[in-house]
Amino acid sequence: MPTLGSLPDNQPELKLTFVSMGVASAAAREVSGVFTLTPEELLESGVPAALSDGSLVLITGTAPFRLRGRITTVLDQLLERMSRDGSTGLVVRAEPGTRHAFPQAIVDEAAGRGIPLLVTTAGAEAWEGVHEEIQRARLLAAERRSSQLNALVEELPAQLADPRAMQCIVDWLARVLDAQVLVSEPERALAAAPATAAEHLAGAMIRQSVDRSGAQETSGPHTQLISIAPASTAGTVLAVARRTPFDRADLSVLRYAAKLLGLIYQATREYLTASGATAAARIAAFELLLDGEVAKARRVMANLAPGLLDVDTARIFVIETQPGYQEAALRRCATAIGRNSLIVRDQQSDRRILIVYPITGGHDATSTVSDQLTRVVKGLGPSASLGGSGIYSISLLADAMREALTAQKFAALQPDLVALSVHDSELVTLLPQPDALHWAHSLLKPLMREPVQWASVRETLPTALAFPYTVAARRLQLHRNTVTRRVARAGELLRMDFSVVADRIAVALAMELVTRHETALPCPSDCDPPRLTALLGAPPVKAWAEALLKPAGEDRRDLLTTAQTWLRFDTHVEPTARQLELSEVTVRSHLRALETYMQRDFSTLPGVSDLMVSLHAAHGGSVFTSDRTEPDLCVVA
Repeated sequence: MPTLGSLPDNQPELKLTFVSMGVASAAAREVSGVFTLTPEELLESGVPAALSDGSLVLITGTAPFRLRGRITTVLDQLLERMSRDGSTGLVVRAEPGTRHAFPQAIVDEAAGRGIPLLVTTAGAEAWEGVHEEIQRARLLAAERRSSQLNALVEELPAQLADPRAMQCIVDWLARVLDAQVLVSEPERALAAAPATAAEHLAGAMIRQSVDRSGAQETSGPHTQLISIAPASTAGTVLAVARRTPFDRADLSVLRYAAKLLGLIYQATREYLTASGATAAARIAAFELLLDGEVAKARRVMANLAPGLLDVDTARIFVIETQPGYQEAALRRCATAIGRNSLIVRDQQSDRRILIVYPITGGHDATSTVSDQLTRVVKGLGPSASLGGSGIYSISLLADAMREALTAQKFAALQPDLVALSVHDSELVTLLPQPDALHWAHSLLKPLMREPVQWASVRETLPTALAFPYTVAARRLQLHRNTVTRRVARAGELLRMDFSVVADRIAVALAMELVTRHETALPCPSDCDPPRLTALLGAPPVKAWAEALLKPAGEDRRDLLTTAQTWLRFDTHVEPTARQLELSEVTVRSHLRALETYMQRDFSTLPGVSDLMVSLHAAHGGSVFTSDRTEPDLCVVA
């Protein structure tokens, strides 16, 4: 918006000259418009009924007027009205060199009312259109300010305590104002943009500290320091500096931004205080549950999560992460299942998260939470693992805790880093153990001849079979070429092709069996090992398979035929679709539905293994007919 000192910037002929001295500050007064009057109008109609705030009153004609009688009275009334309505100044036209355009009485009256008196040499025609230009400039300034404030509000997150909120607004201010922006406490910087802002503004912050005065709105021509905290923490300051001065619109945006940053700062402090108390209460409730003090734990959680512990049974999960990731794991778990669970940090370890999941929705609910936590663990990286207990009475959660800790330790040694205790038994536990272990040792005998070779294979093969070699190498902290070489050597010795799903599953099953049992069970030297197909025909395995596939068998789509064909083509969708004369989209839809029915993930080797074994055990005709999945009898002899 133009001022008395800048009004004629693009029109030199409109230059204004101050009549009264000692009004240097008057040059900064903003002009909201030009109100034009003639001496005749003043005499005939008198003073206008109202003048807009910030208006510049221009009297056309040529001064000095004949200031006698009524005109003097009218000018006095005009000055009174201008003072009441907040006008910026009074201008008259005078010929160049005119002295005393206003009589001294008017000058004194204007000075008493704080109204600047000015003179212009331009005629009335030169002032035509000036008012309209000012109005257009005001409109553009208002639109710019509105746009900036809207953009500022859009930068706000859904929650003021969001840890990214302050940095988002600081980044926006730095971009919009082309400035260095810093929010800091006396001990540390809270947010800065760009990264050099703290160093750039260090001088201004030091001067403020030395002066021991509160942050002021203006600390220099191109630097602004604005306090954003209550009086109790007045050292928290928004500091902004740039190469050019700040105009009124910039300062307005800064003040609004400072208010929002103050709210964010206050919300963050209060949130941290409240969340600390909440976390302490949750830890207390968790410890009470482990001590069997269920009633006390319920009272502790009554206000934090009403009804959460009003159940009879629960499960416990344990997540272990690498050092420094505990807080991230806690946030992710809270996002995934926080409404339905009691989640705390382990007070004995800075790497573990402990979770009590009250059972309110039956087995389907526990499977859902297991899947959600599994995804959380996968998102935390290869150093995270998940262990879970079975379903326990809520008064026996100490036993559930021991089981979950044991499961987590076992999970850290598994390829998928997850070990959950569920009512559905695992396949490896359903096989007739002596015969299954005999088969496994016989199949893997070529790899076990040399201890050094067996040690490297035992370390590498389970993970390499379950994951792409690049992922396996990262999990094992080995070079990819090392993993590839070891797997290729194992394939040669076993006479197997690990691109074939049946071969991968058979060897993975054998490796799991020998891993669970450090030594083979005694077997007569003339005893031939059993065949895998015979092991999978055991009654417990068949019952398990039928129960696993029963929900899918009730679907109107022939999901099992699609799955059998998909496995025959080594989990490739395109040839499966051609063979069944279906679209690839339909094949994928069938497989997703089957995943849901079986509660298995077919993107993992364990999921595909359960599918293949259950199809063979329940329906026969599986791809487990290749001799490659059987021991080499010549080797056993």
